[in-house]
Amino acid sequence: MKILITGGSGFLGRHLTSILKKTNSKNEIISISSSDIDLRVTGALDKLNDIKFDKIYHLAAWTQAGDFSLYHSAEQWINNQLINSNFLNWWNENQRQSKIISIGTSCSYEEGSSLDEKDYLKGQPLKSLYAYGMTKRMLLIGQQTLAKQFGLKHLTLVPSTLYGPGYEINGKNHHFIFDIILKILRAKKYDKKAELWGDGHQKREIVHVFDFINQMLLLEKKCENDIVNIGAGDEFEIRHFTKIICDIINYEYDKIIFNKKKFTGVKSKKLSTKKLKELIPNYKTKPLRDGLLETINDLKEKI
Repeated sequence: MKILITGGSGFLGRHLTSILKKTNSKNEIISISSSDIDLRVTGALDKLNDIKFDKIYHLAAWTQAGDFSLYHSAEQWINNQLINSNFLNWWNENQRQSKIISIGTSCSYEEGSSLDEKDYLKGQPLKSLYAYGMTKRMLLIGQQTLAKQFGLKHLTLVPSTLYGPGYEINGKNHHFIFDIILKILRAKKYDKKAELWGDGHQKREIVHVFDFINQMLLLEKKCENDIVNIGAGDEFEIRHFTKIICDIINYEYDKIIFNKKKFTGVKSKKLSTKKLKELIPNYKTKPLRDGLLETINDLKEKI
């Protein structure tokens, strides 16, 4: 197969590229990042027109974690709309034979909703991530309209927070689970107290990056012109994650400072996995402690 991956230098993109190469050495895989092709530029993808791709994983997005969206909402709207519009136009004009597998976001769901796939386009996205959530909705709508008019094939997958080894820590805001690990590792190393954002009672769901990719590869064979959540099916308080991390690192939990004045986002954000379990009923995910241990051991080498 001929496969294209946009956002190939990101956490998910690097792991997906590696796994696809290992899965079948005969696959021709082209993985691009913004340093290779700036998707915000009209016609930037034309250099790939001579290649007819069987599948395209569209992972590229202009965003960061934490409170980034509070201060860059306009830039997120403009940059992601450019990225997605240029990509969809190129797909329609030059790659109609290919199936698109794109990534959605849980922040497109309305706060307090069921976070079920049927509600992805209903209500208002999470207020603090409104612009980004809307661009992901627009990406799905773009895929749907092109499929309806021209018979194209697509699949959108919505992940909970991804974690695992191979995460790059320099020059960006970190997703909450990496942020907690890094703060506690540094506190342990320098014999300091670790300060975490919020009171610690907000709940979050994480899914190991390898579990996400494995389920993605299974779903793309089963689903067409659809949207599917990929989550762990369970959520825990930040304090629960923190206690496990402290235990693994051998850091005193009582030294943790929870700063209630800092940005924390929503109180709960667990994806509905009913559809996922119906499609892949027997899939077993990596145990949480095992995944955190693997992630911690990897990050130890980077601080």
